[in-house]
Amino acid sequence: MVLIAYNLPPWLCMKQQSFILSLFISGPKGPESDIDVYFLPLIDDLNELWDMGIKTYDAFLRQNFQLHVALIWTINDFSAYGMLSGGSTKEALGCPCCNIETCFLYLKYGHKQCYMAHRQFL
Repeated sequence: MVLIAYNLPPWLCMKQQSFILSLFISGPKGPESDIDVYFLPLIDDLNELWDMGIKTYDAFLRQNFQLHVALIWTINDFSAYGMLSGGSTKEALGCPCCNIETCFLYLKYGHKQCYMAHRQFL
């Protein structure tokens, strides 16, 4: 997981030296659906920094200030979206937007769900 500070100028915040590697899960034996165990310490830190903040020094103004943080968004694939949100992105609840109203057919042969004409307006 990479954190990016967006309070830097646009030409600087997307440079590699501005990225903060906060979490690294390696190997083919990854946590799969238990990924939340890896995120608990990060979530605790983010909650604390949102509520109380941390005293930080501003070198430009030469004074201290209380820094608060916020998680703006995450970028991940569809299966990780299901794991991070705690919801389901397969079977009868395959669409996170439609949730229980997901239109699907159960295929008797192969025991699979088929999402025929689902969200065809896209």
